[in-house]
Amino acid sequence: MSEIKVNSIKGVGASAAAITVNNSDGTCTANITNRSNKNIIINGDMRVAQRGTSSTSNGYQTVDRYKPYEANTGVTPTYSQVDVTSGGAYDAGFRKALQITKGAGTANANSQVNVTYKIEAQDIANSGWKYKDPNSKITMSFWLKTSVSNHNPQLLVIDDDSGTAGTKYYQVDIPTLTADTWTKVTATIPGHADQVYNNDNGSGMEFQIIPWYGTDFTDASNTMNAWTTFGTKPVNSTWLTTNNSTFQITGIQLEVSDHATDFEHRSYGQELALCERYFEILEVERYSFCGSNHGAGAPYVKIYWNTKK
Repeated sequence: MSEIKVNSIKGVGASAAAITVNNSDGTCTANITNRSNKNIIINGDMRVAQRGTSSTSNGYQTVDRYKPYEANTGVTPTYSQVDVTSGGAYDAGFRKALQITKGAGTANANSQVNVTYKIEAQDIANSGWKYKDPNSKITMSFWLKTSVSNHNPQLLVIDDDSGTAGTKYYQVDIPTLTADTWTKVTATIPGHADQVYNNDNGSGMEFQIIPWYGTDFTDASNTMNAWTTFGTKPVNSTWLTTNNSTFQITGIQLEVSDHATDFEHRSYGQELALCERYFEILEVERYSFCGSNHGAGAPYVKIYWNTKK
C-alpha cells in the first residue's frame, strides 16, 4: 500500500493552504467554503423585515436584527429594505439591502449616523473562536454601496462583555468607496487576551457600520485594524452634506476563519425562524361572546405564540 506524506495541500496560485496536516498526530485542518452554520450573523442578506419595509424612526423598525441610528445631523433619514438589481452584490446572489436615505445634513461634532448589530455573548463563547488568542481570528465580510464619491465609512467592533478589563474596540478602516458601485469589504479580527464573552444571552459583541461620525467620536491618531480605545478614523463629510444621498448594506457574514469564504445563503424560512427568537409578529383573532364571563359583546382576544423556543 502506498501513501502520501505532506505538510499541506495548496492550490496553484493560492496564498493559503486548503488543507494543513498536523505532523504529530496526523489530523488536518481544511478551509472549506461551503460548510453549513458558519455565519454567526442572522439575516445577513436583509431579506426578513417583519416590522415593515420603511421607517423614519431610529431603532429596530425595518430589516430584522439591524438598528439604524441618527443624531444631531439636522435631517431625518429614511431606513428601508430595498431591492438589489445589479452590480457585484447582485451577482453574488443578494436581492435585498438595508438603505439609509437622507437630506443634506450638518456635520456637527456630535452628529452621527450608524447601523448597529448585536450578537449574544453565548454565540461568541460557543463559536469555536479562541478569542483570547491573538493567533485565532474571525472574519467579517459585507457589501456596501454609496451614492457619493470619496465616502470612507468605518467599521467599529465592540466587545460589550469585557467586564473589569474595560470595553474593547477594534476599528476597521474601510477603503474609500466609488459612487453607485457595490464594494465587498472584508475584515479579519484577531483575538485579544483581555476579551471576555460569558455563556449567556447578554450582549457580547457589537458591530457598528458608520456612514458618518462627527469629531466627538473620531480620533485620527488611533491605530486602525487593531484593538484600541474608542474612536474611529475621521469620515469625509460629503455624504452627510449631500442632499438625497443613500447608503446600502447587504451580505453581512461573520465566521471563525482567518479569511472570508463565500456567503452562506440560507433559506428564507431559516432566517425567519432565527429572527423570531428576537421578534415575532403575533397572530390575533377577535371573538365576541354575549352573556359570557367576558361580558356582553366584549371582545375576546386569542394570541398564538411560537412556543417552541
